[in-house]
Amino acid sequence: MLSSILKAAAFGTALALLPMGMATTPAAAQATMKLASATINDVQHEWQKVFAEELDKRVGNAVKTEIYPASQLGSIPRMAEGVLLGTIEAFTTPTSFMTNVDPRFQAFDAPGLFKTPQDVDNAIHDPEYRAHLEEMFLDKGLRVIGAIYNSPTVIFTMKPVTTLEGLKGLKIRTFASPLQIKPMELVGATPLPLALTEVIPQLESGGLDGMLVGMPILTAFKYYDIGKNITDLRFAEIVSVTVVNEDWFQSQGEDVRKAIVEAGRAAETSVFKWGVDNVRKTYQVWADNGGVINELSPEEQAKMEAEFHELADTLLATDPAVKAEYERLQALVASKAAQ
Repeated sequence: MLSSILKAAAFGTALALLPMGMATTPAAAQATMKLASATINDVQHEWQKVFAEELDKRVGNAVKTEIYPASQLGSIPRMAEGVLLGTIEAFTTPTSFMTNVDPRFQAFDAPGLFKTPQDVDNAIHDPEYRAHLEEMFLDKGLRVIGAIYNSPTVIFTMKPVTTLEGLKGLKIRTFASPLQIKPMELVGATPLPLALTEVIPQLESGGLDGMLVGMPILTAFKYYDIGKNITDLRFAEIVSVTVVNEDWFQSQGEDVRKAIVEAGRAAETSVFKWGVDNVRKTYQVWADNGGVINELSPEEQAKMEAEFHELADTLLATDPAVKAEYERLQALVASKAAQ
């Protein structure tokens, strides 16, 4: 009994000797932020690396970032599901793969909307539009903390394709967006939305004849070992976003939330030129490894672009929210180009 009393008294004395507040305030727990993507060694991966560095500058070890490229955390649909559920804190992906989550993501995929990388950069960094973009999907439980120019759209094929007629009957992997699926149907191809991890086995088995893709993916995953042909369609510029689970974001302290937003924007500024230069380099890497770059004739290119633009207008008009977002972006791009 006496021993217990003495122990209690000693413990109470030790607490009293601690600096004010230390006895009652627990240490803040370190947060973990997993950053997932399906790609590697491209602008998405680069953004994640720079973001992690920028966040560390601002909050130190308050947040531990973990980067998982190349579908290490699952296929694209599983990663999208993970960030919605909160099992993955952040996911970086082309907007096309988020259209099932919210159809407004389609607005970024419209053929001809962005004609150059600078068009993309100008739009996503317009102060008013940027504030809108970051909070546009909060009703789905997602916040945009990063938006970047990715690359132009090309089509990889197992056999050479130099005409629109040559696409007829081909089984083409597309992104999940209607604005990739429907254009392929228009030219007579069969679109098959598939996760990136499924593409190479399907190409090797004959289940696919080609894929719509950003050029850096082809060189990062060495598609020149599978086939040698791309057709440089360039009917759309791919935009990638990083979405974070909003519940997780709101669970962080105000200083961390502010730092995440700032780090995302800083990373975008840092990697824009890197991304543009990387696209240019990938064309050379493709050629250096025996790859062939095919183009449509000027007449066919113009015909394709006009038909795809008309198709996009029709598709986007079916959903008032998507149409409004597209028109807002369209007006913004035009106004920035005129400056």
